[in-house]
Amino acid sequence: MAREFWQTKSLEEMSAREWESLCDGCAKCCLVKLEDEDSGEIAYTRLHCRLLDSGLCQCSDYENRKAKVPDCVILTPEKVSQLKWMPKSCAYRRVHEGRGLPDWHHLVCGDRERVHTDGHSVRGKVVSEDTVLDEDQIDWIIDWEGNPPD
Repeated sequence: MAREFWQTKSLEEMSAREWESLCDGCAKCCLVKLEDEDSGEIAYTRLHCRLLDSGLCQCSDYENRKAKVPDCVILTPEKVSQLKWMPKSCAYRRVHEGRGLPDWHHLVCGDRERVHTDGHSVRGKVVSEDTVLDEDQIDWIIDWEGNPPD
């Protein structure tokens, strides 16, 4: 049985099409993250980038996202290992770490909706950062499963 490209290639070796197809569509990378100035600890929020279409879990202007949101991080193979805020479930991180793809990933199961139906995406769990004052962002902190902080 032939092995799939994510099983045989490093992230750096993937074609642009393969790289883009690896994204599972969870949209967790589009969440507002807060960093503690003292500890460096990252806290995730239920707030998403203003360009995210939260119903589709896709950027509404993917091609121009960096121009419209200067803080947007364009993910590259080199950045995957450097970004400590990448979720553990992220396909890019999993492949980089040699953990393979989960059963619910569309490249494994053939169903792009399964990431959502199995609850691994932010669909139905987030609101736009534009709806919350900056000083209130701390009130929107959650863990990856959507539980309130301790």
